[in-house]
Amino acid sequence: MLGVAPLLQPRALALVSLETVLIVAAVAVATYLRLGFSEGVLVLATAEGMAKVGLIAAVCQTCLYYSDLYNWRIVADRIETFVRVLQSLAVTSVILALIYFWYPRVIIGRGVFVIAAGLVIATVIGWRVAFEWIVRHVSPRERLLLVGTTAAAVTLARELHEKHAELGVDIVGFVDPDPAKVGMPLINPGVIGTIDDVPRIIRERSVDHVVVSLSDARGSLPMDKLLDMRLNGIVFDHLASVYERYTGKIAIENLRPSWFIFSSGFRQTPAQRAAKRAIDLAAAVIGLIVCAPVMLVVATAVKLTSPGPILYNQRRVGQNGRVFLMHKFRSMREDAEAATGAVWARTDDDRLTPIGRFLRSSRLDELPQLWNVLVGDMSLVGPRPERPEFVDALAQEIRFYGQRHVVKPGLTGWAQIRYKYGASVEDALEKLQYDLYYLKHMSIALDAFIILSTLKTVLSRQGT
Repeated sequence: MLGVAPLLQPRALALVSLETVLIVAAVAVATYLRLGFSEGVLVLATAEGMAKVGLIAAVCQTCLYYSDLYNWRIVADRIETFVRVLQSLAVTSVILALIYFWYPRVIIGRGVFVIAAGLVIATVIGWRVAFEWIVRHVSPRERLLLVGTTAAAVTLARELHEKHAELGVDIVGFVDPDPAKVGMPLINPGVIGTIDDVPRIIRERSVDHVVVSLSDARGSLPMDKLLDMRLNGIVFDHLASVYERYTGKIAIENLRPSWFIFSSGFRQTPAQRAAKRAIDLAAAVIGLIVCAPVMLVVATAVKLTSPGPILYNQRRVGQNGRVFLMHKFRSMREDAEAATGAVWARTDDDRLTPIGRFLRSSRLDELPQLWNVLVGDMSLVGPRPERPEFVDALAQEIRFYGQRHVVKPGLTGWAQIRYKYGASVEDALEKLQYDLYYLKHMSIALDAFIILSTLKTVLSRQGT
C-alpha cells in the first residue's frame, strides 16, 4: 500500500467504513420492513441475499464518491452535503433500475430499495452531521510545534494551517533561537518561545511532534540542545516530511540531492515495472477496441467543424528525455501557433475550435494517446509529458525538474488529479512537487487510485 497509505487519513477511513455499515444496515432494515421478519431473515441469511445487499451498498457508495462526498470541504458543508446525498441516491436509483431491468434475479425484493432509499437518506445525512461535529469537537488532532521561522518554513506551515480542519493537524506555534522574536505574529499563532522553552511548551500544550525546518537546521539552530531533547524522549520530525505526509506533495524548496539519495521510496522492482507495463498493454488494447466507435464520432466531428487534420501530433519529452510524437484529436485551429510559436495552453483559450472546448473538458481529445501507451511511449499513469521547448526553460528555472523524466509520462497522473490546469512556471513548480511525490510512492495501488479519481473527474466534467 506504499503511496496510498498517506492519503487514507484515519478520519477518512472512519467515514467510509462506518458509512458502509450504515448503508448495509439500512438495506437490511428495509428488507425486514418490506418482506416481514421471517422472510427477511431467510433472504439475508444466504450468501446470495447478502450479495444483493452488497450490490445496493456498492452502487450507493460509488455514487457518493463520484458526487465528491468524500471531499473534506464538501463534508463540512451541511447544505451541500444534503443536496449531494439526494443527487447521489437519485443516480443510484437509476443505475439499480437499469441493473434490475437487465438482471431481475439480483432484485432483493420488490419495493425494498424505495424503503431503503429513505432510510439511507436519513442515516447518511444524520451520520455526516454527527461525524462533522465529532471531527470538530472530539476527534484527536496531531499537534505540531514548529522550530524555525524562515520564509520557507512559514510558507509550508501556512498551507498546513489553512487546511487544518481537513488534515486533522493543529500548529500550536513556532519557536526560534532568537529571544527577540518571541511574540512575533506569523500565521496565528506566532512565535511562542525559544529553543530552551520546547520541553515546557510540549508539557503545557500537549505537543505530539516537534517539527524542524531543514533550512533552519543547517547552521542556525543549536543542534546540541535539540540532540539532548531527542535523547530525553522528545520526538522530532522534518517539516518537509510532515508536509509530504499531509499534502501529498514534496516541497522542493531548500531540498538537496542528498534528500533524494537517502530518502525512502523512489524505487521500483523489476516485477513492479513488468506488472505496470502489462497493465498498460491490456488497458491500451481494450481501450482502443471499446473506444473505437467514440473515436470515429469524434474524428468526424473534428473534420466537420474546422479545417485541418483530425489528429494533432506534437513533440513531447518522454522517459529519460527521449522525444516522441504524442497524438491527440485536434482541439485548436490549425494555425493556432503560426504567429506566436510554442505557448502555454490556457483554460479559456481563444484558439479552440467550436468542438475543442468540449473535447478538452471531456478528455476525449486524449483518446489517441492510447496508441502511445500501446507502443510504449507513455504509461496510463505518470507525469504529464511536456513540450521540449518548455522543458528546456523549466529545467533551468526549477530545481529537480529533470527528475520527473525517470519514468514514462502518463495519460493521467497524481499532479493532474491534485492540481488545476497549469499554464505558467509557478504552476509547473507546483505540479513538479506532486510528480516527485508520485515517483517516491509509485505503486500499482496508487496507480489504481489515480485512475479511479481520473474517471470521477471525467464523468463529473471537472477541470478542463
